[in-house]
Amino acid sequence: MQLAITIFILNALYIAINTFRTMLVVKGHRFLAPLVAVVEESIYVMALAIALQHIDSPLNIAAYAIGFGVGIYIGIVIEDRIALGYVNFEVTVQIDPENPIHNKNEDLPEMLRDLGYGVTVSHAEGRFGPRLVLSILAPRKADRRLMEQIREISPDAFIMVQEPVQLSGGFWSKEVDRRYHKANGNH
Repeated sequence: MQLAITIFILNALYIAINTFRTMLVVKGHRFLAPLVAVVEESIYVMALAIALQHIDSPLNIAAYAIGFGVGIYIGIVIEDRIALGYVNFEVTVQIDPENPIHNKNEDLPEMLRDLGYGVTVSHAEGRFGPRLVLSILAPRKADRRLMEQIREISPDAFIMVQEPVQLSGGFWSKEVDRRYHKANGNH
């Protein structure tokens, strides 16, 4: 039983680190990802060696397989907590000077700016009239809160969230982190 627990823990740890390292690679962390890979592979070799030496036990095989699944879950949780990178929200709201509900949407960009977000506004035309299209860059750590804030202010907003692959220049790359941390009391 102790051997099965060891196999489970090592494989869960290996896969958690593997999942996290994969996310580092996807997000372009060229120096951190290889360092994490060294630790990952060291654990992998130990876990696999132990598992292969004792493959005759169904309990050990189950421990290895279950450790794999648990490791993926743990890796996703770790990456979600660290929340590396940024997200770009594209928010589309209807505006209509005749309708007080939609008229409130015109205040959305300034309300979000007051909350510390950079907002770029474009005017568009939808099937049923004029729209505002907002582009908002935020640290991934703020994405859930930003989603809630948008829904609170404008419940009928259409929101699409994307992860940019690269950022360069402008307000976003220099100010977003500083303004986010300042608005949330993190100095």
